Amino acid sequence: MKTRTLALAALLACCALPLHAKTFKWTSASDIPTLDIHSQNNALGNGVHAAVYESLVYYNSKTFKLEPMLATAWKQVSPTQMQFTLRQGVKFSDGSAMTAEDVKYSLERAMAKTSNYSVYTQGIDKVVVAGPNTLDVFTKAPNPVLLNQLTELRIMSKAWAEKNKSVEPKDIKTKDESFAHRNAMGTGPFMVKEWQPDQKLVMVTNPHWWGTAAKAASGNVTEIIYTPIKSDATRMAALLSGEVDFVLDPTPQDLQRVQNNNALKVVTGPENRTIFFGMDQHRDELPGSNIKGKNPLKDQRVRQALYQAIDIDAIHKVVMRNLSQNTGTLIAPQVNGYTKRADQRYPFNVAAAQKLLADAGYKDGFEVDFACPNNRYIGDERICQAVAAMWSKVGVKAKLRTLPLVTYFPMIQRYEASIYMLGWGVPTFDALYSLQSLTRSVGAGGDGNYNVGRYSNPQMDALVERIKVEVDQKRRSELIEQALLLEHKDVSHLPLHNQVIPWAMKKNIDVVHRADNRLDWRLIGVK
Repeated sequence: MKTRTLALAALLACCALPLHAKTFKWTSASDIPTLDIHSQNNALGNGVHAAVYESLVYYNSKTFKLEPMLATAWKQVSPTQMQFTLRQGVKFSDGSAMTAEDVKYSLERAMAKTSNYSVYTQGIDKVVVAGPNTLDVFTKAPNPVLLNQLTELRIMSKAWAEKNKSVEPKDIKTKDESFAHRNAMGTGPFMVKEWQPDQKLVMVTNPHWWGTAAKAASGNVTEIIYTPIKSDATRMAALLSGEVDFVLDPTPQDLQRVQNNNALKVVTGPENRTIFFGMDQHRDELPGSNIKGKNPLKDQRVRQALYQAIDIDAIHKVVMRNLSQNTGTLIAPQVNGYTKRADQRYPFNVAAAQKLLADAGYKDGFEVDFACPNNRYIGDERICQAVAAMWSKVGVKAKLRTLPLVTYFPMIQRYEASIYMLGWGVPTFDALYSLQSLTRSVGAGGDGNYNVGRYSNPQMDALVERIKVEVDQKRRSELIEQALLLEHKDVSHLPLHNQVIPWAMKKNIDVVHRADNRLDWRLIGVK
């Protein structure tokens, strides 16, 4: 069913497109999971949300330094108090004024139990309106990455949410929907005209955007049409035929064909996203396994055997066509806290893997459920097929099942996968985001929100808690390194590689490649 934001028809009627209007048509393999900005913490969705909703601060696309957005200034009043001066004259796309109350409401909405964004609100104690254009954020303890976290906390109209019964975010673990799931109204440069899930998302310029008068955009796009295309061949054919202007996730095997086409070009850069496998280390017995009364994945030797049975060089060369960076840790080099010392892989060694399995009591291997997405990461399904074949050589029979993004992520967050693939980008560009989400024991305040294998180590928990509040950068880096080395020793996850992201597009398209693999909608040019 077609959906529209409130008052859109009236806005379009009063605001004709300028003569230089340009449409930007793009695609990738999966659709966004929701329009609700505090529901599912999904990188593709977050990038699209940024066209419609804005945060207090954001990263500059060229320098990746923090810059003002809905806040024009901020100051550290005390170790636990940050004060923000809000931009004046900001309006939502229905023409209503944004107030400090809207900002307070939005930050608190992100802290709701149904929100999947608590990793960005960690440490926040309370939000206080200090004046018409002033907001204070108080933290429970010093927070060295508060500003980084705020880049992903976008602002929604309190009145709009209340009117449309969307006060709290949609719970991604259920099929229940709210108005904010299929509709949007933000302060950003674009607004949603139409969203048909898995078919088409259309956004048009927001005539009330503050950035127009402030000359905050250098692009000339007035309409954005997103068409998710799951099939690799169909997606690339759409670019080659001119049906779309831009492919976010071109297939590695098709890049040479794109580069040989005079009407097309490829822009490539490393992403701050690490691809890895997680494992159920919580259940006493794995569902669907032939091993009864025990969970082999609880044994570090088994996890290390699975690790050493993976021929990562073969995946790099054959599946990824060299568009990956092999890694032995959970964060990419662009992320604060990365250390080469922790980035050391256990060597590929079939004999060593077999011995580890035998020592753990599984000399004949075992059967295990293995779940992967089939439209989220570059080569995701092919990687999993290759790894399942590699594990079979040491006796591990991985029963592979692949699912589309929109059903895959809710499934793994319900703890329904024994081994699963995940690709973890780092919007804060700080290791705490990964450690808190992936290695901290599942608990309150957003801890372990993507630790769906439920790995737990009290030593790791203590390190993460210290990293959260340590403001001395040297000491903080030492703590992060300790945590990454502990993760490596425990084999809490099986790291594979950091993605290298190629973008394929028509030659008349001008974009800025970002390490977080998202487009800056303000900068897109169509010649």
